[in-house]
Amino acid sequence: MKHCIIIGGGIIGLCSAYYLQKEGHQVTVVDQFGMDSGASYVNAGYLSPSHIVPLSAPGVMKKGLKWMFNSSSPLYIKPRLESDFLKWVLAFNKSCNANHVKKAIPAIKSISLLSQDLYDDIKQAENFSFHYEKKGLLMLCQTEKMLEEEVKTAHLAKREGLDASEISLQDLKTLEPNVNINVKGATYYKCDSHTTPHEFMAEMKTYLQTVGVQFLLNEKVEDLTVDNGKISEIKTNKQSLKADEFVLAAGSWSNLLSKKLGLKLLLQAGKGYRINTTQTTGIQIPSILTEAKVAVTPMNGFTRFAGTMEIAGINHTINSTRVEAISQATTRFYPNVELTQQEKQNAACGLRPVTPDGLPYIGKSSKCENLTIATGHAMMGWSMGTATGKLVSEIISNHPTSLDVNIFTPDRRF
Repeated sequence: MKHCIIIGGGIIGLCSAYYLQKEGHQVTVVDQFGMDSGASYVNAGYLSPSHIVPLSAPGVMKKGLKWMFNSSSPLYIKPRLESDFLKWVLAFNKSCNANHVKKAIPAIKSISLLSQDLYDDIKQAENFSFHYEKKGLLMLCQTEKMLEEEVKTAHLAKREGLDASEISLQDLKTLEPNVNINVKGATYYKCDSHTTPHEFMAEMKTYLQTVGVQFLLNEKVEDLTVDNGKISEIKTNKQSLKADEFVLAAGSWSNLLSKKLGLKLLLQAGKGYRINTTQTTGIQIPSILTEAKVAVTPMNGFTRFAGTMEIAGINHTINSTRVEAISQATTRFYPNVELTQQEKQNAACGLRPVTPDGLPYIGKSSKCENLTIATGHAMMGWSMGTATGKLVSEIISNHPTSLDVNIFTPDRRF
């Protein structure tokens, strides 16, 4: 049995804690906040094997440059003269090629499908009651050009063995009889499911506390002491802590800590926003408003509209222009749904850790033998959370891993 300290109490940190304690390890989770906000709480709640194409796909950089000076665009990269940012942009640009996409698809599909199964297993094993539905995901398109792109992606997903298809407007009306949808066409991924994130997080925290996992909240890890290629202790703003193994699952803050180990984790914070409404929208099936890149999720007692990727450093400033863009997109696609001023004012944001190649960092680095890194999942943290936690536990317990993790190595070069 090892004492493991997990730095970060988001979805990845909690799932790592869950599987490590199942293996009999003593686990402490250190989080710089109160573990009640951030990306793990404001995401769209998707478990989406459909999202097999990485963020760094051909044409994305070109779009990003076009959108760079439009603060309401779906992908907003704020230009800044900062070494880490410039290195990340160059690596991202290099990754936007068809060969990378081809290599990434099987890895993304495998970890997403495993994660979906593990959500099922956890819910059953622990008798959890968090909201979890398997209704699929609609990709709604307002232009012929976007519909053509989405049909190609659906065919690609189908070739990968996923349940994906183009559907007619009549099929769409049958699936969504209670809402007026303004679109040219849609594709449908039956393979996807969705949850209400804060319910899972609350149940998981309660469970972990009952089985002896220790939580140190509002403690920021400020330094790491390394001796002979191993971390001997970490220093928080309150105390020094020793352990046998450490897990770096600090999301967008991970690269700040990794620098102290001489690790060059290329990572940028990608801010996403969410607006919740308790209005009766009539929406029953999660959907993505493709042109606007807005995710719509019917959650337990409310509907969530989430989206945008704003790469502008670590900050939690709510940009009202981007909130308004989500609201306007909602009404363009659902003419009878109008978000109120109060709902927009109550918008929240979260920072998603984005790697240059759209693949997470999972595994040990040659720089430090008792550190396992688990970060960089971008918009797929919720989809990949349980599988990442299981892989972390297998790596630390020296078990064969459920999936080949070589493609996720933190030591990969860009």
